[in-house]
Amino acid sequence: MTDAELALFHDSLTRCTSHPQFLERFYALFVASSAEVRHKFSRTDFQKQRRLLQASFYMVMLEADGKPEGAVHFERIAALHSQAHRDIPPRLYDLWLDCLVHAVRESDPQWTPETERLWRRMMANGIAIMKARYHAEAEPHKPQTSGIAAPREMP
Repeated sequence: MTDAELALFHDSLTRCTSHPQFLERFYALFVASSAEVRHKFSRTDFQKQRRLLQASFYMVMLEADGKPEGAVHFERIAALHSQAHRDIPPRLYDLWLDCLVHAVRESDPQWTPETERLWRRMMANGIAIMKARYHAEAEPHKPQTSGIAAPREMP
């Protein structure tokens, strides 16, 4: 991803998130896209979910720029969404992306077909990680709270 493409994505993201309804519209579209999605999100705190998604967009930019923080973020999120945890199947990510692009089209006053291609390209690697880790058995990555290991009990 070039610096110019990252800048264009960031500009579009800024325009979209300047509309308070952007993420609400996205989730309304996504939840309406299938009964399975409705079921998976039936007990979701959408205010929290919107904050998490907005933060993830910035992780997308870090990952696209080759920064390890972005990749670590997606590995952790993929583990949480895997079959062993939240059980979000790979097929739902295609719906997710289509609904996201639809919300971007509605929210970005400077939207063009190139904007859509850029959003799809920016989301592609994160989605690929999510799909690839669906069947993973590993526990979600839990950040350490300190650099000091907890003492072990003696036998």
